[in-house]
Amino acid sequence: MRILPDVNKSKKEAYNNVVEEITVSDQSGNSLYITYLYNALAGALSRSGGGEEFLSTNERTALRIHLREGSTEIRELLRERLVEIVGIGYKFRYLQEKLRVALSQRDKKLLCAALIAADFEGDKGYIARKIGDGTQYHIDGLVAFRLGPLKEKWQHIVEYVPEGFGASDLKEFCDFLVAESKNKIYLKGNTVFGENFRPLKRSLLLGEEDAEAEILLSDAGFVYCLGDVGDELSDFLQKFYAERAIFS
Repeated sequence: MRILPDVNKSKKEAYNNVVEEITVSDQSGNSLYITYLYNALAGALSRSGGGEEFLSTNERTALRIHLREGSTEIRELLRERLVEIVGIGYKFRYLQEKLRVALSQRDKKLLCAALIAADFEGDKGYIARKIGDGTQYHIDGLVAFRLGPLKEKWQHIVEYVPEGFGASDLKEFCDFLVAESKNKIYLKGNTVFGENFRPLKRSLLLGEEDAEAEILLSDAGFVYCLGDVGDELSDFLQKFYAERAIFS
């Protein structure tokens, strides 16, 4: 797989005290994953005295990360975000392409988010082990050549969901997931927060920020609404969280 050229030597010189460099790349068509990674790491890198830069060709997009000494927490954050890119972003794209169901496009997206949430805790440990510790990560290569058993599992999910799967089935499936979950999330406007009040942005890996998909991705059992909720989001909560949405 091609290594991206150094297209910004001036920035490289600015990081002449760097202890380690890590490059994460993907196909240019998957640039949203690299943007997601950049946004997730930028603050922590700045606080630690490290930095990052985008690299691109017609075929690939990459993020080069500059780490200072003692950046073990950033390495762990990098691993967590890579797990999300694979276990949410790549899985969503796979399910969207392969699933044949009797749902609107909107409800199909919600189904994919719910299916991802149902398995994510189990998937992430396996993905993290396959990612390991390195300095060059080709995300598409990782998925294609090192995660074969995981993709087989995704295919089993596709085969399990019947083509006649409709709106009532989606409601029943989500009711089951919500009833089984004790996770708490918080909703203010269209922003979803985790139990530690950190904004959740993983729905960006589905293409755009989406509060409804974010709630399902979080495997929420309870939704605490902090203030008013818009009509569409209110309808969603009434449908899927009728007895588990708490308003204040």
